[in-house]
Amino acid sequence: MVRQNNKAEALGGLLDILCPMHATLDATGHITHAGPTLNKLFAGQDLTGRRFLELLELRRPRIGTSMDQLRRAAGVKLHFALRVPPRTELKGVLAPLPDGGVVVNLSFGISVVEAVRDYALTSADFAATDLTVEMLYLVEAKSAAMEASRKLNLRLQGAKLEAEEQAFTDTLTGLRNRRALEPVLGRLIEADEAFALVNLDLDYFKRVNDTLGHAAGDHVLQEVARILLEETRGEDTIIRTGGDEFVLILARLSDPERLSDIAIRLIERLERPIAFQDSECRISGSIGAALSRDYDRPDIARMMEDADIALYAAKARGRGCHVLFTPDLRHGGPVPQRA
Repeated sequence: MVRQNNKAEALGGLLDILCPMHATLDATGHITHAGPTLNKLFAGQDLTGRRFLELLELRRPRIGTSMDQLRRAAGVKLHFALRVPPRTELKGVLAPLPDGGVVVNLSFGISVVEAVRDYALTSADFAATDLTVEMLYLVEAKSAAMEASRKLNLRLQGAKLEAEEQAFTDTLTGLRNRRALEPVLGRLIEADEAFALVNLDLDYFKRVNDTLGHAAGDHVLQEVARILLEETRGEDTIIRTGGDEFVLILARLSDPERLSDIAIRLIERLERPIAFQDSECRISGSIGAALSRDYDRPDIARMMEDADIALYAAKARGRGCHVLFTPDLRHGGPVPQRA
């Protein structure tokens, strides 16, 4: 009897090294020995004497739960799941023992990554020859590489967006610059969305530069940018196309009366004196506009030209006013030159 126990202990110790997630069962299906990793799945409980199939559910193949049925499944791939949360799935194979019992060797299969996390497993919990450890290192290395790649892509994307933002931004006013004009208009035309294209020139701006200097002129342009942003919506686009010239793209606007109200309000605000040091800068604004609704298919170059014609007409009428383009402006005689 002592010799038999010694042989069982020797077998158990050998299997602990070669198959740390094994269980030996007696002829009644009770555990006589469990490997250290299998014990770890049950929070270190002593599994000796517990019925194996009360701890693990045999999901496939459905061969029954008696020991005779289990022994007939020797060499067949078995699919188990723990009966306790998180119900980890296991693969297994069993081999019969001379005394009527069996040895069941278990592994995690594809659930190994989750198992390592759930049970805090280390390389010591696997056989020294188990390739799972190498696979875990590869998974970890791949995850680290993917995370590094993700962070790099985010930085590159951020740098690209920042560069694009800078490329489309006027450095003095913070408004969009001329480069943004066609992309913005192109998106609205492609989406078949109504919009108003407004050309705005500052009147008497040259006088500010000539009398008070370029610092005063820069200050006026920055104040004008602030006014334009305050008087428009977030979905609108304000572009400084150069010098004292601005383009406003007013999305979803097709009503001439509403456009007129906006233009009157802008001109009124631009005519208010702008303080600079101990002086006051006085300017005004002339506005020419075109509505996309007036074209069968809006064309950027054509609309810009028509808004420009309307702007010339506004300046010819005495400045500080606005004109909405109509076809008769193209045939009304010589176009007045800008002041």
